[in-house]
Parts: sequence; structure tokens; C-alpha cells
Amino acid sequence: MSNFTKDPFNALEAKTEAQKLAFAPIVFHTARTLRDLGILKVLDDAGESGLDAVAIADRSKVSEYGVKVLLDMAISANIVLWNKPNYILANLGHFIFHDGMTNANLDFTADVCYAAMMHLTEAIKEGTPAGLKELGDWETIYQGLSKLPEKAKESWFAFDHFYSDRSFPILLDTVFAAKPKHLVDIGGNTGKWAMQCCRYDSEVKVTIVDLPQQLEMAMKNAEENGFQERISPYPANMLDKQQSLPSGADVWWMSQFLDCFSPMEILNILKKVRNTMDQNATVYILELFWDAQKYDAASYSLNATSLYFTCLANGNSRFYRSEDFLEIVQEAGFAVEKRTDDIGLGHTLLKLVAA
Repeated sequence: MSNFTKDPFNALEAKTEAQKLAFAPIVFHTARTLRDLGILKVLDDAGESGLDAVAIADRSKVSEYGVKVLLDMAISANIVLWNKPNYILANLGHFIFHDGMTNANLDFTADVCYAAMMHLTEAIKEGTPAGLKELGDWETIYQGLSKLPEKAKESWFAFDHFYSDRSFPILLDTVFAAKPKHLVDIGGNTGKWAMQCCRYDSEVKVTIVDLPQQLEMAMKNAEENGFQERISPYPANMLDKQQSLPSGADVWWMSQFLDCFSPMEILNILKKVRNTMDQNATVYILELFWDAQKYDAASYSLNATSLYFTCLANGNSRFYRSEDFLEIVQEAGFAVEKRTDDIGLGHTLLKLVAA
């Protein structure tokens, strides 16, 4: 990771970067439009020699005006190169077109976050997800996930699954090393983890704890995959202080769940688990910590996504700094038996036991 104590720009460089920032929304939409109109594909197909505007217009079915005005901005943004008269796809353009992570992030920002971010100042001042009204009338986005506009729903789940799906297969060996018979999955979302557990171990039973709206989706998926006999729903609002939890689990699992809550809410949830769990049970927490990332781009992405939580999700949660999170874990009555960083695309797995 970079040294964040040293300013990376001199005065001239800083002023240049400031202009890039001022026009960043326009550059964002330029990149997205070049991708969606097929212009990046035309340039990708053309290879290192590139094509002139007339040829690009002909192959993409976009007007010559549209091609030029978009690609001239793309030159300034280093998305394409210019070797008169040809435009050539640059490395940045290659990743915008080909990279799965970039496209998941791009679509999530465009379809879920973009309009909402106009309300960020209000969200910070009020501590509420002020931008959520751009998508629907709910207190938090989690109550409305199943009812989001179709494009927003598609991009939300693609974003969420892109990161978690790459970690899940690696984790099954770890979680099932002790042959758990009953696993409680808090915040089970669409049931993907529960179903992978059932595929991995033919005897395990999984209880998914989540909001009723989420459980409806999860149980539909479980039934379609033939796991309805081993996956059980447990409707719960984890913010309700009177909420009970299922008992008798060998393993408690929370994947990218606790980042959806404020520090005090995380403390209350963990205390509830601590008070319910058997003394010898194991708690696994899979999280993304921005200070535990190998690459600067990952820390950048996580800190940006934290502002999605601020403006859209619930107004008071984020991706945490690991040391802040671990203080909460300790206060809730847990000890970290093992911490594993750099799982999948930057996840950390915490194995907790009762302190």
C-alpha cells in the first residue's frame, strides 16, 4: 500500500488532478458509453493498428460525431491512444472492456449509486441513507433489495457476488474441517453460501437468519436446487434488541454482513451471538478491511463503497479499518483464534471463539 503520509503531487500536478476530479463524472459516463455502444469492442478487435473515426462509426453504427466527441475525451482520459488518424485502445481501455471487477464496479456505481450520490451531503449531515429515495421508499436498502428497479437489482447482486463468490470455495475446507452438523448463516442474502455448504457436505443443516424479504429469495433458490430439507429460514431483524437467535449451532457464519452496521450495532449483534452460542461453537466472520489490502486500488474501491453504505444502505455503516473492528470483537466477548488475510479478492477471515 502507498505511504499515505506523503503528498504524491507537487502544486502543478495537484492542480491537474483537481481538474480531473472536477470532470470525473463526465469521464465516468464517457467510459461507460464507449463500452455500452460497442466502440471499445471495435477498437479491441482492431488491435494495435487501431482505426480512424469513419471506420469506427461504420462498425459501431454510431455517428462520426458521436465517435469523435467520445474518443477525444477518451484520449485525455488515457482510455485510448491517438496515432493520427487512428484511435488505438490503451491499457486502461482494455481493462474497462475486459476486466470483470472493473465492470462490476462500473455498473454498481452507475445503476445503484450514481443518482443517489447527489444526496451525500444530506446523508452525512443527517446520518440517514438520504440517496435511497432515488431507488425506492425504504428505511434501508436491505428492505428493498428484492424490489429494486431491475437494472439496479442486477448490478447490486453482480457486484456483491463478484467479490464473495471468489472467496467462498476457498473457505469451505476451513469451515468444514471440524465437520459441523449445524451452521447458522446470519445475513444469508440469496442463500449462495448455504447452498455451497450443502453441496460440500451432504449431511450439514444450515439455518439462514435474515429479513423476511431476503429469506423469500433464499428459500426459493434453495428449493430450486433441492436443498429445502436442509436449509431452514429464520426471519429476524438483527437491529431489534428483543430478537432471538436459533440455538445449537456448531458454526456461526457472517459474510460481508457486519459492515452493514454501525460500530454499536455490530457490538450488539456480536453480543447477541455470544450469549446464544454454545460455549464450544466457532464464529467465522468474513470481511473486507480497507487497511488489509495488498493493492491501493482495492483500498480505494473499499473506501468508495463505504460511501455507498452512507448514502444508500443505511447511513451509518462502512468497510472498517481492521483495528477498529477487532476492538469491537474483543468488547463483545470474543477472542480471535486465527486471522487470515488476502483471501480471494482481499477478504479477511476471522475465526472467533468465546473469550
